[in-house]
Amino acid sequence: MKDILERLEDRRAEARLGGGAKRIAAQHARGKLTARERIDLLLDNGSFEEFDMFVQHRCDDFGMEKSKIPGDGVVTGWGTVNGRTVFVFAKDFTVFGGSLSETHANKINKIQDMALKMRAPIIGLFDAGGARIQEGVAALGGYGEVFKRNVMASGVIPQISVILGPCAGGDVYSPAMTDFIFMVRDRSYMFVTGPDVVKTVTNETVTAEELGGAKIHTAKSSVADGAFADDVEALLQVRRLIDFLPACNTSGVPVWPSFDTPERVELSLDTLVPDNPNKPYDVKELIGKIVDEGDFFEIQESFAKNIVTGFARMEGKSVGIVANQPMVLAGVLDSDASRKAARFVRFCDAFEIPIVTLVDVPGFLPGTAQEYGGLIKHGAKLMFAYSEATVPLVTVIVRKAFGGAYDVMASKHIGADVNYAWPTAQVAVMGAKGAVEIIFRADMNDPEKIAARTKEYEQRFLSPFVAAERGYIDEVIMPHATRRRVARALAMLATKKAERPWRKHDNIPL
Repeated sequence: MKDILERLEDRRAEARLGGGAKRIAAQHARGKLTARERIDLLLDNGSFEEFDMFVQHRCDDFGMEKSKIPGDGVVTGWGTVNGRTVFVFAKDFTVFGGSLSETHANKINKIQDMALKMRAPIIGLFDAGGARIQEGVAALGGYGEVFKRNVMASGVIPQISVILGPCAGGDVYSPAMTDFIFMVRDRSYMFVTGPDVVKTVTNETVTAEELGGAKIHTAKSSVADGAFADDVEALLQVRRLIDFLPACNTSGVPVWPSFDTPERVELSLDTLVPDNPNKPYDVKELIGKIVDEGDFFEIQESFAKNIVTGFARMEGKSVGIVANQPMVLAGVLDSDASRKAARFVRFCDAFEIPIVTLVDVPGFLPGTAQEYGGLIKHGAKLMFAYSEATVPLVTVIVRKAFGGAYDVMASKHIGADVNYAWPTAQVAVMGAKGAVEIIFRADMNDPEKIAARTKEYEQRFLSPFVAAERGYIDEVIMPHATRRRVARALAMLATKKAERPWRKHDNIPL
């Protein structure tokens, strides 16, 4: 028996070495951790239970029968994050460059199936070069099996992808179908075709970083939701994100102990909005002062900065935050902001996370670039996302809510449950100057009349009271009481049940 146990330990030790000490050293030399080191950082200490440690590929072509390594380039299993079960797979770059084979895919499929059956989040750690060329269509078939399971799990369990090195070819499509993608700056990249292929086909000369680095995907393409300095920071931030997310779409949001009281008053909010309606302020200051302990996990911070999205807690329970940012483009809605917010709203709705919307929007961004870029359809995505949402929706109009953007930003008309406004709120079709120039065009040559008309318009429409008179605003509240009012509204809405007509699925304007 002792010999058998020793042989088992020897085989385990061999499997844990992956591609061997030399390749592990090369991985460290690049500033990257190994697959198992990453899993140890991500999961609670000692909680990882590994599956399929001894699996090997079955390919006999191109001399592959002479090169078989236990694990076959991916480490899979389950563990806990702050005591909550998660499933995980980590590509092992030291084994065949982490390339995907038929058996490699089977290992990932097993974990995907288990995560779905157990209704627990799944996290993929990517550091690989794509399909294993020697296996041809068997590798491509493996990708298809992974992709199908990504789709089946979508909206049922949270799926998170962390790109910690190269992610190319077929490997990029699995992360693309997950809920969140995080990258490491200057060390990870994603693209369908690499720089060499781009050079051959289009004659463009581009580096891997310029083609698909973290900066490109977080600020320009919006493929990734965040980027961090190194493996350690990325994995610790994923642990933090998991704490905000439900285990599945029916489990309800997690509740964590909070040292903050819902009755907390923030007198500084009474002076947050400047007297000059054209002067900006930072909406993140508002968010930080109304959520539990100022803890806000922002999503897509570097993309479409004119709108802010992310997770926070109220009375210990997770909420999604959507807020216009007056510091960038005056907080207008453009194509990018609309897409960003719509996707976030749909995620929150899928997983029963209540949404708090903070509104200060002067309208949609005008111009040919926006119209040619499909602003109408992109704006409709946000309208669609809010309108189909059945989770609790609480809206606070802080300052401007003009034109169609007023409707889109979780107005009462498209389904918001509780709509508050600060006394500084201005709810109108447009600003006073533009409105007066249209309504009183005949008086444009008389400055005194125009000034009087402008003042009349401001007094009548640039306030929250016209909307409040019609019941579109439930209450005009004191800014310093925002946290208390929002917390009470969310508590009241906790038992909300909204029914929708049966349909196979909706047809959101993609």
